Amino acid sequence: MASAYLTRSTGTPDSRTKFTLSAWFKPSLSSSGNGEVFGFYGSNDYFAVRTQSSSALDIILYDNSTIARKGSTRKFRDCSGFYHILVALDTSLSTAEDRIKIYINNERITDFTNDTNFSQDAEVIRSSMATVGVGTNVDQNGDRANFDGIITHAHYCDGYAYSPTDFGSTDSTTGIWKPKTSPSVSYGTAGFFLDFADSSAMGNDVSGNNNDLTVSGTITQTIDTPSNVFCTGNPLDTRVSFAPNFSNGNLTIAGGGSGTGDRTCRGTLGFSKGKYYWEVKYTSNSSGNSAWQGIINSEVQLGQGNTQASETTNSVLFNLNGGELKKNGTTIATYSGAVNDIFGFAYDLDAGTLKIHKNGTYFNSGNAVVTSISADTYLPYFAPNSGSSYVIMNPNFGNGYFGTTAVASAGTNAGIGTFEYDVPSGYKALCTKNINAQEYS
Repeated sequence: MASAYLTRSTGTPDSRTKFTLSAWFKPSLSSSGNGEVFGFYGSNDYFAVRTQSSSALDIILYDNSTIARKGSTRKFRDCSGFYHILVALDTSLSTAEDRIKIYINNERITDFTNDTNFSQDAEVIRSSMATVGVGTNVDQNGDRANFDGIITHAHYCDGYAYSPTDFGSTDSTTGIWKPKTSPSVSYGTAGFFLDFADSSAMGNDVSGNNNDLTVSGTITQTIDTPSNVFCTGNPLDTRVSFAPNFSNGNLTIAGGGSGTGDRTCRGTLGFSKGKYYWEVKYTSNSSGNSAWQGIINSEVQLGQGNTQASETTNSVLFNLNGGELKKNGTTIATYSGAVNDIFGFAYDLDAGTLKIHKNGTYFNSGNAVVTSISADTYLPYFAPNSGSSYVIMNPNFGNGYFGTTAVASAGTNAGIGTFEYDVPSGYKALCTKNINAQEYS
């Protein structure tokens, strides 16, 4: 969400001491600060549910000073999937530790670094907290902090303290914690349920209360969901001390910062067989710097040297600027490429081949440009060059966007996912449903 968020008037809730907040979120590990999932706030007081820049979970009530706080020792840094967070608050309870219960993926959090309990019968949603926000909060200094990542299925149940099993269940086949899309819960007077299903009304409340939220900024609807997770760049799998800059849910990958050279990372999802297709557009490169994209062995340690040239073990890399194509560190061909071109990559690990197109026209007359790719487990690879004029790369793994710009005219044959150009027959988007179908068929 980053610069976009949702708000509405808090109004007069049924209860200021008892409520449930539930949402699914996919972090991007932005270094800019806290990631606010929920917030209630006024001129100098607030209640926030957030992930800190350290990736720890933080629940805080502030009114001129910290009134209560629960900061987890655990860190939630996995960008390859979604977390379900549930906060059930009831300050009427006699046991102090039970007045707020915090769960991640149906597991209660009980270990805290900051651990100040809520007083019995304490009003948590103060009458002065005039605004409730999803993906945002404003602190006592008037500074706004927004969530950088994906939020979906956001529930506020006014006057009810629910359990995680009211909003999710364990899949009997995979064992994965998954959302209930239509949970049997009550929302009270002030509550709401945002499912983000209507792209024209992202603040639409589907609880039955019609407590719609106002959208500030532009919220990009995504098909990356807890039930089907799509690949993105991975801030946890980068060149040591020389990582790219990530934004837009880790789907904008850029150089930048001090020093020169390629800032490298892998993607969040890998594959060892099957046919996969994705597209990459790069949108900034005034100095003619390199913009490498491809696949690489999942075990290779990134960035041994000043550039990607050392990534020679079971890799296929293509420079979007200049068109140099490398297999296992050796240049095998050169094609053309420039800023704002859209490149499509069609990997067939069953046959060990790669086809590449530029703006819909395939190189080598549509034949494979790389053959005999070694059998291995591969992950997408990105290496945008840094320096004074750095490269910005925008992969589309099927979400239908390059950064925040939607594809101009969706191609055909995509199956799950939306791409700019037609997807070759038999190729799939890199997402968990397709991996399950291709890897375990």
